[in-house]
This record gives sequence, structure tokens and C-alpha cells, in this order.
Amino acid sequence: MKKNTLLNSELSYEISKLGHTQTIVVADCGLPIPENVKRIDLALIRGIPSFKDVLEAILSEMCVEEYTVASEMEDENPKTLAFVREALAGVEAGEVSHTEFKELTRKASCVIRTGEASPYANIILQSGVKF
Repeated sequence: MKKNTLLNSELSYEISKLGHTQTIVVADCGLPIPENVKRIDLALIRGIPSFKDVLEAILSEMCVEEYTVASEMEDENPKTLAFVREALAGVEAGEVSHTEFKELTRKASCVIRTGEASPYANIILQSGVKF
């Protein structure tokens, strides 16, 4: 059995394949996922697992050098944005419109769908390097 925090083998595998500057997306249950992008669907019921829980698990294994959220998050979901900023303190942050965010998901290695049901609870994580 794995010793690290992240037990989901599919998610752990996708993180292990990331190269520098490649991205993954952590999405709420409503974000449209492009057909050509791998989907890891963790959603069970509304709210489970939460965006927060999934992001914390991913950050236990992934080196992130930059992240992007929708600019609408500031007004529509400030609590989640505050959590993101705290969890990724010191990491370069970017904001784009929600429309542009959805376009950027087309370039992601995978989209992880959570059960989160709060507005704009989505993030693009760009892989960094440990050296």
C-alpha cells in the first residue's frame, strides 16, 4: 500500500506523468470537460468529495509552480478563493475570465471532477520541478 497521502491510483499516476509546465484541472461538478481531455471522475454526490479535499490531496504529491482560477471566483466564491490562496501561498497566481478558463482546460493533461457544488470552484495547476 502507498505510504503517501494520495491513494487514488489513477490520479497519482496522472500526477506522476506530468512534465514541467503541463497542467491538470480540479473542477466542480458542473464544469464542462472537453471530450479530448482525460476525465478522472471522483464525484459521488453533491459536495462529496469537496474541492478543498481533492486539492489538498493533489498538493500532497504535485509540485505546482503556477495556478489559474476564474476571475469571477473573487465575487462569487470568496471563501474558496481564500482557501486556494492559503493552500498555494508563494505560488504564482493567475486569473482569467470563466470563458477563457474553459478554453484553457482543452490543453490540460486531465480534469479531475469533484462533487463540489459551489460557483467557480475550479483551478488549473501547472506542474513545476523540484530542482
